[in-house]
Amino acid sequence: MIRFLLKGLLRDRSRSLLPIVTVVLGSMLTVIGFSWLNGAISTIVESSANFSAGHVKVMSRAYAREADQAPNDLALEGVRELVAELEKNYPGLVWTPRIRFGGLLDIPDEKGETRAQGPAAGLAVDLRSAKSPERRLLNLDTAIVRGRLPGKPGEILLSDGFARRLGVEPGGTATLIGATMYGSLVVQNFTVSGTIRFGITAMDRGAVLADIGDIQGALDMTDSAGEILGFFRDSFYRSAEAADLAASFNSARREETDEFAPEMVTLRSQGGLAQTLDFATAIYSLMLVLFVLVMSIVLWNTGLMGSLRRYGEFGIRLALGEDKGHLYRSLIAEGTIIGFLGSAVGTALGLGVSYYLQTKGVNIGSMLKNASMIITDVLRARVTPVSYVIGFVPGLLATFLGKAISGIGIYKRQTSQLAKEFEA
Repeated sequence: MIRFLLKGLLRDRSRSLLPIVTVVLGSMLTVIGFSWLNGAISTIVESSANFSAGHVKVMSRAYAREADQAPNDLALEGVRELVAELEKNYPGLVWTPRIRFGGLLDIPDEKGETRAQGPAAGLAVDLRSAKSPERRLLNLDTAIVRGRLPGKPGEILLSDGFARRLGVEPGGTATLIGATMYGSLVVQNFTVSGTIRFGITAMDRGAVLADIGDIQGALDMTDSAGEILGFFRDSFYRSAEAADLAASFNSARREETDEFAPEMVTLRSQGGLAQTLDFATAIYSLMLVLFVLVMSIVLWNTGLMGSLRRYGEFGIRLALGEDKGHLYRSLIAEGTIIGFLGSAVGTALGLGVSYYLQTKGVNIGSMLKNASMIITDVLRARVTPVSYVIGFVPGLLATFLGKAISGIGIYKRQTSQLAKEFEA
């Protein structure tokens, strides 16, 4: 039976060409859309985790309520002891403290007078410790544009565009003017050891990267930090596991009434990321449903036209005694073959384009000039095992529905009228 159907499809291209082309296009677009959206979501999650949110984050309760403002006056104290406790109780994660700070960066001339100034968004991380994960998380080794990473106290990194606007070169002096943890004015000189480019517009506008020990001293935050970030050791964010971990941590401190008691939040619960991810998932689900509906309608119309053209063939097969159910099932089997072949070709083409987008990516930096979201300028597709099968969903489902609907007319044929039909 399969051989018979294949021969019919190969010998009569009008029965297979348009349906297969339709399925190829639908499956290809489905694979590309899925891989692209999967890559975009993964990029957003990875960038947000590495540069801002972690997979989980520990803050004081007061700090958490105003986390967007980075209120260092509400920072955690006793950070060394707290990090040691987290490492003991949750060994499956890597823990690293950070301080987010802001201020005015002043560049002096040869006489020590102000030559240039600019607002700075600072991030203090552990740059000098051998076991620190920060160089890997922030991709610092490849982000360096000029100069080198800080190797001794009092050295900082500036985003390359920010440094060029201020006219400061590696080895130059930069003065941070800001506020300490207790609200006092701080004026601290640093040496610019190098410049970096993260490829994230929100950070490259005016970022200052410093060692956390230097900033703790400058901002009077001894053994304090605004945030302690936790990352799964395999670098993959697992939402359910992170939520359970945060619930366990917070439950153990439920009886504490101190507003400076530590509180753990997950990546998904920060910065509206949950809404972003849910929206992206909903968009793709809607896209998949639309592909199935549109392809089904096209294939249904194609099936109806084919049924009219094959009206005599169906009549002869019925007149020879073929059962209506068998004829109907053969049409569905024919559609399944078309769906499988078209889905296979469409998936192969879609994977080729997806792999290209995964390697090359698309630069959307021009769209992010005023963006505050932590997301890389280059979005890439991401091919996963699901990418190899997702194209078969609309391909097979649409052809099945198209043949099933168009073939219903077979049951409306009256066997007693076949002789009259042939005379006509």
